[in-house]
Amino acid sequence: MTLLPAPAGTGLRFRRIDLEGRPELEARVEHVVDTQRSTTLGKGAVKIHTVEHILAALAGVHVDNAIIELDANEPPISDGSSREFSRIIHEAGIVPQSDAREPYRLTAPLQLTVGDTLIAAFPHDGFRITCTSSDRGGRFTQHFSLELTPASWEKELSHARTFCFYEEIEFLIKNGLIKGGSLENAIVIRDDAVLTTEPLRYPEEFVRHKMLDIVGDLALVGRPVHAHIIAIKPSHHANTELARAILAQMRKPIEAAQTFAPPPQAVVEKATARPETRSSKADSRAAASGGHTSGTSTTNTAASTATPSEAVVRDGATLDVIQVMKVLPHRPPFLMVDRVTRIDGNKITAIKQVTMGEPHFEGHFPGHPIMPGVLQLEAIAQVAGILMMRQAENAGKIAYFMSAEDVKWRRPVRPGDTLIIDVEMTKSRGKIGKARGVCSVDGETVSEADVTFMLVDR
Repeated sequence: MTLLPAPAGTGLRFRRIDLEGRPELEARVEHVVDTQRSTTLGKGAVKIHTVEHILAALAGVHVDNAIIELDANEPPISDGSSREFSRIIHEAGIVPQSDAREPYRLTAPLQLTVGDTLIAAFPHDGFRITCTSSDRGGRFTQHFSLELTPASWEKELSHARTFCFYEEIEFLIKNGLIKGGSLENAIVIRDDAVLTTEPLRYPEEFVRHKMLDIVGDLALVGRPVHAHIIAIKPSHHANTELARAILAQMRKPIEAAQTFAPPPQAVVEKATARPETRSSKADSRAAASGGHTSGTSTTNTAASTATPSEAVVRDGATLDVIQVMKVLPHRPPFLMVDRVTRIDGNKITAIKQVTMGEPHFEGHFPGHPIMPGVLQLEAIAQVAGILMMRQAENAGKIAYFMSAEDVKWRRPVRPGDTLIIDVEMTKSRGKIGKARGVCSVDGETVSEADVTFMLVDR
């Protein structure tokens, strides 16, 4: 495993260098495919197992952007804790970036019951975890509470090792879940005995490791969270379900405000303001140190010679239709984007208001108007083209649609519908971009596709 610096807005991403094309997988809860004994991310044929320990190490020291390169389907197990990961991060060093670090502050309590697990999150000014763990028989019940900071993470949680009960081992071996497992990288509890190659590192090492897992699993929200997490008998399944609930709360007010009202004037002015000059010091330090990057300073943006598309296509900006037309060459009736409501790293959300006045409804079909599926596909391609304009070197170019794969149309789109277009860039190399797009109406998916396009000069 190699940890590499990454530009602001990248987030935490895994890269499988042992697979053709070196595919990348963003560390987001949407990609969780299995939570049996550990957290597994997957997309298509690409899977990465046991991601929680390395994600906890990065989140624990407030690293927001990094590439995690792997030549296998899971990170090294090391000693079953995050200690070695934290050590190499400290040795490499952490570099502040120009973008502001904006934790999400929980706005209302959340509570989930998943099997034997009760887990809840409450609004809090920082990040605190209070946890109680035990087995089903109530053995080795432990309790611990901690306010998480980089210093407390390093001292109080990062050294806690994974553990299992002796009676679980046969099941784990038969299901291929502990290949390479030994007392060198895990603690085994048999009856009242604790089997380990060294003394316990903490009096409450079991519950502290559970808290370590919570830190790693909640990193899949994709943004730091300010909340007080209270967990009883936590599990990876419950942790990731809480991450989903936090993400849903985070998105709900934004989607409602941006769907039913124009963007606030202050946001529009900010998006179109002439940007300030950015110092390259942080970038050069990151490249020189081989370290990881953590956004902790105030936001500075691109140089003052930016083109119109550079000025508006950036994280946190919203674009009205006038700004969209500064970025895209398309014009009515072939402009399929009315507004961009979210730009966040490799993801973008846009809106298309479907109206009866559009010319294709005259013949598609008389008395039964339905938006052609190919126009939904075109909307995905146009939104993906906007996202490509985040990179300064792409400003002023046109995105040519090259191919579409895994296309599905699930239900008709009719006049009066508001089409929400969500696109995630999955690959960008040179002039070629690949993206996954999903169109939805009232929260229901109506179409989806993987699209490939090429950027050319106008």
